[in-house]
Amino acid sequence: MQEYELKYGCNPNQKPARIYMADGKELPIKVLCGRAGYINFLDAFNGWQLVKELKKATGLPAATSFKHVSPAGASIGLPLNETLAKIYWVDDMDWKNFSPLACAYARARGADRMSSFGDFISLSDVCDKDTALLIKREVSDGVIAPGYTEEALEILKQKKKGNYNVIEIDPDYVPAPIEHKEVFGITFEQGR
Repeated sequence: MQEYELKYGCNPNQKPARIYMADGKELPIKVLCGRAGYINFLDAFNGWQLVKELKKATGLPAATSFKHVSPAGASIGLPLNETLAKIYWVDDMDWKNFSPLACAYARARGADRMSSFGDFISLSDVCDKDTALLIKREVSDGVIAPGYTEEALEILKQKKKGNYNVIEIDPDYVPAPIEHKEVFGITFEQGR
């Protein structure tokens, strides 16, 4: 897919809206469910960069909770204890047996639950059943990950009556070292 038509731009009145590769190459994503908007993709791509770097630096699964282009929480997959399970509102679940990725998301979401309300989730690893069950119970706009187990994908596709945004990103995609952004007809450029 070389271009993806967005649900809308930053605001519902901003149409048309799309994402595409300026060089004409294929987008490094697959939309598996839902129809994401402009802010959703900004959150997804910013979060993906963060979890990819966290995983590279620590060797542990990582997760972020982004809301309106700001990280509300980020964490790595360290085990939870009883106190953390209560703080992160997962003490009613089988938290002792959470996968490392589910622990990472519980920690990232729990960092600031209020700011995470309606977040976009980024996961460094293939989304598993534990993580999908945790995501299913939260108010969230979508998730991006390098893949999904069949069980996880079925769980996530049921969210929001089948309209939950589930995006798969190519984990091997490497963007150009210089990035550009245009605002008000003016182009900004910086090293990535």
